[in-house]
Amino acid sequence: MKNYEIRDIALAPSGHQKIEWVKNNMPILRSLEEEFKREKPFEGVKISLSVHLEAKTAYLCKVLAAGGAKMAVTGSNVLSTQDDIAAALVSEGMNVYAYHGATAEEYDRHIEMTLEHKPNIIIDDGGDLVSMVHKKRPDLAEETWGGSEETTTGVNRLKAMERDGILKFPMVAANDANCKHLFDNRYGTGQSVWTSIMENTNLIIAGKTVVVAGYGWCSKGIAMRAAALGASVIVTEIDAVKAMEARMDGYSVMTMTKAAPLGDFFVSATGCMHTITVDHMKTMKDGAILSNAGHFNVEIDMDGLEKMAVDKKETRKNIMGYRLPTGQMIHVIAEGKLVNIAADMGHPAEIMDMSFAVQALSAMYIKDNYKKLGKKVIDVSAEIDDVVSARKLAAWGIEIDKLTPEQEKYLNSWNFE
Repeated sequence: MKNYEIRDIALAPSGHQKIEWVKNNMPILRSLEEEFKREKPFEGVKISLSVHLEAKTAYLCKVLAAGGAKMAVTGSNVLSTQDDIAAALVSEGMNVYAYHGATAEEYDRHIEMTLEHKPNIIIDDGGDLVSMVHKKRPDLAEETWGGSEETTTGVNRLKAMERDGILKFPMVAANDANCKHLFDNRYGTGQSVWTSIMENTNLIIAGKTVVVAGYGWCSKGIAMRAAALGASVIVTEIDAVKAMEARMDGYSVMTMTKAAPLGDFFVSATGCMHTITVDHMKTMKDGAILSNAGHFNVEIDMDGLEKMAVDKKETRKNIMGYRLPTGQMIHVIAEGKLVNIAADMGHPAEIMDMSFAVQALSAMYIKDNYKKLGKKVIDVSAEIDDVVSARKLAAWGIEIDKLTPEQEKYLNSWNFE
């Protein structure tokens, strides 16, 4: 078994610099690192991790390793892997299998190599590790206590596996923790998507029309930030309640068919395939810019676009322009892959501090409780949310009120006499 498969170990110094920067801005993980160094809760535990392989993820790996974990690491998207980060982790003695721009075959090989370490715990982003265990390596399930999942898309896949009765071990839905989706999905996605779009296009958002597909937590953040930048926002939805919520939040709501001719920027964050189809593209403005903020690159029908286009060319770094038979040129950022991480730096460090603290504590929860959890998707415990939120407020220097004994009695009583 190879210890690593990366581009160039000589890139490690650059990776260390990036990791040090995010560490200085992730106070919850720093506090956990100090505790883990003392208590070694993961001594002898093997953890396989597949998350976007950049600086924040690397620091999570270091925190887990500080607790005694033996780490095997890969990325969850071939365009988000940073080669200097992979090199830095290898230089720290970790097993890393990933490099930027890997082919589909190489990516699958790296997933399988990460699993060859026979993990006790899996930390996943999108479900590729868990999926491979179930499809190709069921022999590994015996040694796998369980794990946790970072994304909405991955949790949906896990719940489908649970419904079909094939899930072989417990998985914590880390994405559903309050300290994850309320902040990471909304504020993290909202900021990082527009940072990426603006840096890659060098265009103004104010005065433009932005079409946001979906109105889940990620889309709420995307729409909120677009409006704050001065855009007119249109939301498309399939859920009547979410559509009402978008309307009451002040956005126009319509079908994608009606929105397609109006948009200057399109951002899809639904978790579903072909949210933007070739029929929609045919009616778009010349110069329309398309991007995807969902985990998998299926939301924009890229195969259909490739077949329909009469010409294509790179119009700017990370942007491909497609000339349609109808004459207009439309532009797609990052090949329709996850725009904020495939073409930029991903979520801010302070946001991932909360999300990855949830992951670290969920790994401890699995280690301590896996024998009694059953083969199902598990909610993050309220205690984990409480720990993460309390530490975040403490890092900000914020104090909040506490209930008096009299107030607690009042809130937990039905008899108010």
